[in-house]
Amino acid sequence: MDLSGKVAVVTGAGRGLGRAYAEALAAAGAAVVVNDVDAATAEEAAGTIRKAGGRAVAAPGAVGGTEVAERLVATAVAEFGRLDVMVTNAGVLRDRVLWKMTDDDFDTVIDVHLRGTFSCARAAAVRMREQGEGGRLILISSPAGQRGNFGQTNYAAAKAGIVAMARTWAMELARAGITVNAVVPVAATEMTKTIPAFAPVLEEAERTGAPLPAWLRRDEGMGTVEDVAGLIVYLASGASGEVTGQAIGVGGDKLALWSHPAEKAVAYADGGWSADAIAGAWGEFEPETYGIPAPEVPAP
Repeated sequence: MDLSGKVAVVTGAGRGLGRAYAEALAAAGAAVVVNDVDAATAEEAAGTIRKAGGRAVAAPGAVGGTEVAERLVATAVAEFGRLDVMVTNAGVLRDRVLWKMTDDDFDTVIDVHLRGTFSCARAAAVRMREQGEGGRLILISSPAGQRGNFGQTNYAAAKAGIVAMARTWAMELARAGITVNAVVPVAATEMTKTIPAFAPVLEEAERTGAPLPAWLRRDEGMGTVEDVAGLIVYLASGASGEVTGQAIGVGGDKLALWSHPAEKAVAYADGGWSADAIAGAWGEFEPETYGIPAPEVPAP
C-alpha cells in the first residue's frame, strides 16, 4: 500500500498498538502526527520514525476535550498541509467491578476513549470536508465492547459506543467520501499481559524472544502489535474506499468481520404481549452468550 502524500494523526501513539500504527503508516509513505499524553514519549516515537526515513512530528496532549483534538488537526495542516487519516487509539484503563467502580474511574475512561474519539473524529471530519477530497476515520474498539468483560463497565461501554459511532458516521460522512470503520484489535500489550491465562505465555515469549505459539496466534487471534498494523494501513489506503461502517477484528493470524446487532428471533402475539405470555414463549428463544470466552490453553 502506497500512502505517499497522505497525512495521518494517530492518538496514543507513543507506545504499544498506537506506535505500531504510526510506524506502519509512515513506512507506507504517510506523514504522521504522533500524539501521546507524555511529551517525551511522543517525541521519541516521532524521532524513531524520522530516523527510519519517515516524516513525523510529535503533538503531545491528553485526548478527550475539543482543544487537544483541534490542535492535533491544526498540527497536521501546519506541518504537512492537510489531513487524510485520523486514527483514534488513545486509551486508559480503570478496571473495577461495578460495586467498587468510582465516578472518577468511570468518567476518566469514558472521557479518553469515547469523548476523545468523538472530539478527534469531529475535528478531522470538519477538515476533511473542507478539503473536499474524502478521508479516513479509523476508530479503535475492543472485544470488550463487542462481548462485555468482567470488571470493565467503563471500558466496555466506551468501546461499544465507538462501534455505534462508526456506523452512524459512516452514514453521515458518505457523501463527503469519508469512510469510517472500527478496528477490534487483539495483541500482546501491557494491557493483555494482565490476563492470567495469557500472562505466562507472553512473559515467556518476551523473556526468550521466541515467537508466540501457534495456538495463541490462530485460536485466540492474538499476536504482536505489528500484526494489527496492516489493517490500519489498508483502511487508510485507497484500496479500502468501499469499506465503511464496519467493525473489523485482527490479531495474530486471524482477520474477522464482526456482525452488527440484529434481531435473532421473533415471535408475535395478537393484541400484544402480557408478562405471562412472554414467560410462556421465552423458552422458544435461545439466549445469546456474553463475555469474552476464556482462552483454551493447550495442555503442556
